[in-house]
Amino acid sequence: MRGIIRTSVPKFRRVLLIESGSRDLLEGLVPGIYKNHGPDTIVDVVTCFGGNPKGLNDSTSTLYRLSDYGGKAGRKDLVAALRANDYNVTGIICSGEVIMSRWKWYLAYHVPAKVFLLNENGDYFWLDRAHAGLAWHFMLFRMGLAGAAAVPTLLRLAFFPFTFCFLVAFAAFVNVRRRMRLI
Repeated sequence: MRGIIRTSVPKFRRVLLIESGSRDLLEGLVPGIYKNHGPDTIVDVVTCFGGNPKGLNDSTSTLYRLSDYGGKAGRKDLVAALRANDYNVTGIICSGEVIMSRWKWYLAYHVPAKVFLLNENGDYFWLDRAHAGLAWHFMLFRMGLAGAAAVPTLLRLAFFPFTFCFLVAFAAFVNVRRRMRLI
C-alpha cells in the first residue's frame, strides 16, 4: 500500500483491480478507466469469478484467478507476480458483499500502489490522509455504527454480556431440573 500520506493522484499507467464485489461494478469501471486515462493504460484484474469481465483489453490485460493460487505457497506466488508488474494504482471493490474479504486487504497491503475504494453506487475515494474522515465513516457505516443503525447496534453490543449470561444460566437451570427429575 503506497500513497497513504501523500494526497496526490498518480497517473494511471498500470492498474490492478481487485474484483471483490459484483462483476457489474467492475464492468462499469473498466471502460471509464480507458476513457479517462487513455487506451494505453494497462488494467489487470484479480478475481474469483469464472469468465472474463467485459470491456477489458484482452491483448494487454492479465486476469489472475484466485483458484490458481491455493495455499500459502500460492498466495506468495500471486503477491510476487503482482509486485513484479509494478502497479501504481490499485482499485478495490467494497460493495458490502462478502466476496474475497480477506484477499482484498491482503493484496492491498502487499502490492505497492496507491489504493482507491469503489462502493456499490460506483462512487470511489482514495485511501489516503486527505480522505481519512470519509474512510472512517465508510467503515462505521459498514459495521452498522453510522446513522440510524448506530443506536440499536450499540444497544445490542452493550446488552450482549447480560443476554449471554442469562441464556447460560437458563440452560444450566433447565439442565439441572431435568437431571433432578430423572433421579
